[in-house]
Amino acid sequence: MFDADTRATLTALAEAALPAGDLLPAAGAHTVLAAESLVDHFPEALCAALAALLLSFDARALLMHRKRFRELEVSERLAIVEALDAHEATSLLLRALIVPLKVAYFGDARIYAGLGCRYEVDPPKSLERERWRSQVSDAGTLSAGEELDCDVVVVGTGAGGAPMAYELARRGHAVLIVEEGDHHTRANFDGRPLDAMRTMYRSGGLTLALGNTVIPVPVGRGVGGTTLINSGTCFRVPNAVLASWRAAGLRDFTPDALAPHYEAVEAMLGVGPSSAAALGKPAKLIARGCDALGYSHHALRRNAPGCDGQGLCCFGCPTDAKRSTNISYVPAALSHGAQLLTGLRIDEVLTKDGAAVGVRGRSRTGAVTVRAKVVVIACGALMTPVLLLRNGLANRSGELGKNLSIHPATAALGLFDEPVNPTRAVPQGYAIDAFADQGMYFEGASVPPEITAASVAGYGPAFMRTMERFDRSFSFGFMVKDTSRGRVTVGASGSPRISYWLNDVDLAKVKLGFEILAKVFFAAGAREVQLPVRGHTRLGSEADLQALSSSTFAARHVDLTAYHPLGTARMGVAPLGSVVDATHETHDVHHLFIVDGATVPSSLGVNPQLTIMAMALRAAEYVHRRLEILGRIAA
Repeated sequence: MFDADTRATLTALAEAALPAGDLLPAAGAHTVLAAESLVDHFPEALCAALAALLLSFDARALLMHRKRFRELEVSERLAIVEALDAHEATSLLLRALIVPLKVAYFGDARIYAGLGCRYEVDPPKSLERERWRSQVSDAGTLSAGEELDCDVVVVGTGAGGAPMAYELARRGHAVLIVEEGDHHTRANFDGRPLDAMRTMYRSGGLTLALGNTVIPVPVGRGVGGTTLINSGTCFRVPNAVLASWRAAGLRDFTPDALAPHYEAVEAMLGVGPSSAAALGKPAKLIARGCDALGYSHHALRRNAPGCDGQGLCCFGCPTDAKRSTNISYVPAALSHGAQLLTGLRIDEVLTKDGAAVGVRGRSRTGAVTVRAKVVVIACGALMTPVLLLRNGLANRSGELGKNLSIHPATAALGLFDEPVNPTRAVPQGYAIDAFADQGMYFEGASVPPEITAASVAGYGPAFMRTMERFDRSFSFGFMVKDTSRGRVTVGASGSPRISYWLNDVDLAKVKLGFEILAKVFFAAGAREVQLPVRGHTRLGSEADLQALSSSTFAARHVDLTAYHPLGTARMGVAPLGSVVDATHETHDVHHLFIVDGATVPSSLGVNPQLTIMAMALRAAEYVHRRLEILGRIAA
């Protein structure tokens, strides 16, 4: 992306933003080369803006010192960076430049060694060859123009598609599962976050919601969908949420009616709390802080029996302890005769006389057509509406792509005098539930050094001192049960374009969440708490906490991420106010079912994968009945 001159300026920025500390060397040209591979994934317009920002470094340096930026002393360069950071117009762009430098620098094996962290794991050289593996095929090996036939085609292998495929295959139907991504196994998992993000995350982890701030929404791409790269947290839907669905007309959604489906999923996934050893020191410290303040807390229930706390849940579980759908429901479906086709991007839903009759997609070698009696779309709340909007299907209501909820989330970093060793613990294994009724759920979020560095505010000597205490710190996060809503439309090259504006109600929850989290950290013994909030990045005293409490800030002043996109093909009884009915069949197209987070009617306030799976098992009964009817008609 950068020419030699611009690259030299960026190297000078890296040396100033990431200077040598007591343990770690300064960043340099090797950091810039590694960072460029990340910047290459940025949109063209952003890359052009970053190049212009780098030119402004030289302009300021020439004006102030009559030297180019790279010719200045490191302290002089840092002063220019801080001046640019003081202006909101350039602050966000500056962060977009510095974050890739942080990730590249702290993703280096030498830096891991300096921090005393394990850099990578050794994947097994081979895996046991289970019989079901013979039923996994790469669509790229098929001839262009290939046509396949089945009873039901399930598009997607995540929390919705995989349980649906399993249940239908178990009942004897001919099931073909289609997945755009690859089939990854722990033989591919080396413990390197950036490798995982390039191969298992959609858009390399750079799926963004744009509005009054920029919010990354990480989603998976591969067999297992987002279950492949999530933390394994398992909740049932809160009863109050179910009550709101019933009030909207979905009368069958009672706790008792869903209980058998939840129980089946929990048994398949081995759901339960992690061991104290796997939870590690972060959980003990959160418990200590909560006990001092009288806040209720608990170990999270997870789909990871036998987890040993290697801290890599979001980057490919190295032991297969996490029973994501690629480990659980997909192999179970294949063991019952289903077939899995990977590397096939579905572009078209085929219809005839108002009913779905198959799908057509493209592999690396050409088009593939699948004829089916029933089509199940399970691409997730971001990709499902894109697929259907491109086809002009299931949108008579005008609701397709609307009603998006995303659980805005953020985290704080607590710095302690005692060792914590955050990388040898479940990243998200513990929770504070005392404020769930207020729309905030606190869950751990410890991540490897390069991801921590990206989320910690700042740069320069103070930032490096923080990172050199990595083994005596850990992050903990929270998410908001959002009342804000966004929209998904079709972007360039068929990617989702996500718009989302964080409203004042949800922003107030974010602010309160930071105050609560800081209190917990201090009660647990933290010396300092660092927040990703402009103007309040370092809290070291009660006065700092009071200043945060009395402050006001805008959404753009907070670094947020978001998870659990839901609602973009929401379920409802009224065809003009929803996309699918209570059976998950679209109101507009017969034999076309949507079974993923897109159909969930509202924000849950808790992690949704268990609920999506339970709803999928419930929906499988309706699809099974439809297939039986179609079979009798054909006979």
